[in-house]
Amino acid sequence: MHDLVTTDALSVLVVAFGVGIVVGLTGMGGGALMTPALIFLGINPAAAVANDLVAASVNKSVGAAVHWRSGSPNLRLAGLLIAGSVPFAFAGGFIVHAVGDQEAQTAFLTKAIGYALLLAAGSYALRMYLQLRFVTGGNVLSAEEPRVRALPTVVVGAIGGLLVGITSVGSGSLIMVSLLLLYPTLSAVRLVGTDLVQAVPLVLAAALGHVINSGVTWAVLIPLIVGGMPGTFLGARLAGWVSQSVIRRGIVIVLTLTGLKMLGLPPEWVGILGAGMLLLGPLVWGFIRQAHGLPNFDNDSTAWRLPDRQPVDEDRPSAP
Repeated sequence: MHDLVTTDALSVLVVAFGVGIVVGLTGMGGGALMTPALIFLGINPAAAVANDLVAASVNKSVGAAVHWRSGSPNLRLAGLLIAGSVPFAFAGGFIVHAVGDQEAQTAFLTKAIGYALLLAAGSYALRMYLQLRFVTGGNVLSAEEPRVRALPTVVVGAIGGLLVGITSVGSGSLIMVSLLLLYPTLSAVRLVGTDLVQAVPLVLAAALGHVINSGVTWAVLIPLIVGGMPGTFLGARLAGWVSQSVIRRGIVIVLTLTGLKMLGLPPEWVGILGAGMLLLGPLVWGFIRQAHGLPNFDNDSTAWRLPDRQPVDEDRPSAP
């Protein structure tokens, strides 16, 4: 019990709460932000991955249950993704264990997570661009279900499962972007619901593989869950008050710099690149928006719209 009230445990609690807010606001960045944050707090990379996966399996189950009850997921797509992801996600913990002793695992995971963060940053940026194109293309909700492409969907699940199983990064980035590319007419609600439903068995399998090989650290796991759940709830409540486009661009910058730092880039260069991205990033994004016929700097409408309804007769009395 004493281990749960130490300064380190309180630090994990605060960080989990902050990351939870970001996840609640945008639906992005869970493992990609939490795992490197734990490593920077001094937690062994293998323990950081294992405990983050176990905590994520709890938090994602709540979100998946909500989407399941609302009927938003495409269950066939989710099933194909699960068929590909679960075996590879489960194998992730055994792959890390087979690397060697703790020192070898630390070196391997530091590099693997660094590259995974750069991939996640690129995936998030691509997702923002794809959604921007959908906005300018009409952004109208399709009434028909897209034709399911079984083999590519299973392959996406397998690659995403392996990435998550080793690094805990990728379930909300690589798989989501791949679904956008494979099924561009799938509505945003069904896209998120499908991703959440498939992510639960994916993360559970990955967590089980790591727990079997390295166990869990209760002083890390409990603060992750206790801090993450209210943070996610608060972020979801604040989502309508905050520009998600700004936060998502911020996530791209943070993931890029964190990945470069974990890959050994000197701090001064990380600082220079960070300043450049912070100053020039909004300008580049503004030019991209302008090229697609949108205002340079405006809230990015990234959700699908329902088709316009017929205008209501002005003479008709309104409902009370």
